[in-house]
Amino acid sequence: MRVCFLVPLLLPLPAAAFTAQNGMTAMQVGPTEIAVPFDSPRQDTDYWCAAGDFAERVMKLPGKTRIWRASPKPRKAAEGILFTLDPAQKAEGAGLSHFGSGPRDGSIPVGMAVGNFCRPPIRLWWD
Repeated sequence: MRVCFLVPLLLPLPAAAFTAQNGMTAMQVGPTEIAVPFDSPRQDTDYWCAAGDFAERVMKLPGKTRIWRASPKPRKAAEGILFTLDPAQKAEGAGLSHFGSGPRDGSIPVGMAVGNFCRPPIRLWWD
């Protein structure tokens, strides 16, 4: 019976999976879509970090590239977030409110997602 619980943990991540600097996983799931699977207990800004880090380091996009949330709010329990580089695919009212220059369309630049929201994962002394 214990083996049944271990099997999902032993399965490899998809080949295109990427570990962001905050320890979350991100992957490209379409030409302009980045998926960040559920990871408990994370805040929405952690998901933005992972998507931005993926866009910057894997897709090699410049920091000024804008990213939108494609998943509608609210996020359901145990649900990840889908992001897009295409403004036509954005979920209305699901972006971030922020101060500064740029459009007020819920998007943020990739560089801002990485620079403002990425932080290393918290390590407990017994880890």
